[in-house]
Amino acid sequence: MTITTRTLHTTAPDGTPLLSHIAMPINTPKNGQSPAILVAPEWWGLVGHPQEVAARLAYAGFVAVTMDIYGNGKMTTDAHQASEWMMQMLNNSNELMNRCQAIYQDVAALAEVDGRRLGIAGFCFGGKIALDMARLGTPFKAVATFHGNPTPIIPATADKFTAKVLVAHGAADSMISDEAINHLRTELNNAKVDYEIDIYPNAKHGFSNPHADQRARENGVDLAYDEAAAKASWDKMIKFMQDNL
Repeated sequence: MTITTRTLHTTAPDGTPLLSHIAMPINTPKNGQSPAILVAPEWWGLVGHPQEVAARLAYAGFVAVTMDIYGNGKMTTDAHQASEWMMQMLNNSNELMNRCQAIYQDVAALAEVDGRRLGIAGFCFGGKIALDMARLGTPFKAVATFHGNPTPIIPATADKFTAKVLVAHGAADSMISDEAINHLRTELNNAKVDYEIDIYPNAKHGFSNPHADQRARENGVDLAYDEAAAKASWDKMIKFMQDNL
């Protein structure tokens, strides 16, 4: 049985069209509403992997929405272009978070979504987005990150950060340092956040993405898929979301 997909049209505060990708669960609850998970993608934008993630989440029973952060559905497999787009967003963090909030509000308002049960799963750049949205008070029940950048826009505080957190990090990640992960631990402890950080031995940056080896070859960047870490972290994330949404 195939899942149903469509585009979620959101207008950013600056007028940019945001064309997020929705994957609907096969089985709809009796009340017609399902929990939803936003998918914050890697710096590549709306390429194949985050849409594959959305499909897998839909098969697991969630409405899954891959967020169009860059606008107009932009995507690339070129690291220089991806870095340029990402830095444009990071250098204008207010607009980035405004776009994220606009998408969140549109997802929460979907007729098929139980707006009280929303989570987010972020990958790499998207991991930072997921944590920053929660830091700013977005009322997620659950936040999961995979090889994500934990550097905060503003540190988490107990009055704003309400979500439980699951972090999947690769021990051999050359892009996200052990020091950055330790800073995240301290930050979440100080904010009294309920969290777990899992370190996967020998896993590199991008370990959850089956296309990581190809992206590494094409761009000369230190990425690698790790099948064992990908499966273990995915299975744990699904249970985490089921338990908290």
